[in-house]
Amino acid sequence: MTTFLFGTTANGLAIQGFRHFPKSESDSKSSLKHVLVLGGVHGDESEGVVLSHALLNSLLSGTVSGSLSGDLKLKISLIPSMNLDGVLAKTRGNANGVDLNRNLPTKDWSSVATTPRYQPGPHALSEPENKSLVRFIDQEKPDFIISLHSWKPMLNINEVPGSQICQKVAEAIAGKTGDIIEPTIGYSTPGCLGTYAGYERQIPTLTYEIERGLEPKDVVRKHLDALICGLKILENERS
Repeated sequence: MTTFLFGTTANGLAIQGFRHFPKSESDSKSSLKHVLVLGGVHGDESEGVVLSHALLNSLLSGTVSGSLSGDLKLKISLIPSMNLDGVLAKTRGNANGVDLNRNLPTKDWSSVATTPRYQPGPHALSEPENKSLVRFIDQEKPDFIISLHSWKPMLNINEVPGSQICQKVAEAIAGKTGDIIEPTIGYSTPGCLGTYAGYERQIPTLTYEIERGLEPKDVVRKHLDALICGLKILENERS
């Protein structure tokens, strides 16, 4: 496991990233699928931050629920708190009051906030956190993205045409959690990551909605093993 600077927040704080490579395949890294896992895009959704840190602990220790999780044959880039300013302030938006999941430069980006919580910013990609995300996607070219949120339990798949991998990962997770799988979140989300990465750049993107208000210990109990089961589906999907 190595650390790296993912970017900086609107308040100038470092956004820390962690990179996992399996020990057993150190000489064949180029063949590994690269998975980007994001937590804390919305600062008031602590459940995703909890699950991100639980995954980090699992990758470091090599265990989950008493069984070997450990040497996942994937390259994993993990950003536990992408919106660190919002996480610290417990706000949905960043320090500028912008909803980062309405601010990405999608074809459907709109300057109109559908509700006060969904502020898209003064223009698309106005926020430093999203500039870091776009730069990372452009430079690192992840093969799969998992974004950890909380709302009502749901696995929202943004599938690439002709592929079933997002569905397969979601089914593996749902087999553990019982969560529903949906191709749409149920309302308009201009400027969101699912559209930017999943539909416009053909990177399969899974928005993992954890039950809002779940206690941290219950987030770990219910979702850590499930998340790792989903990641294991990607092990055999080599580049």
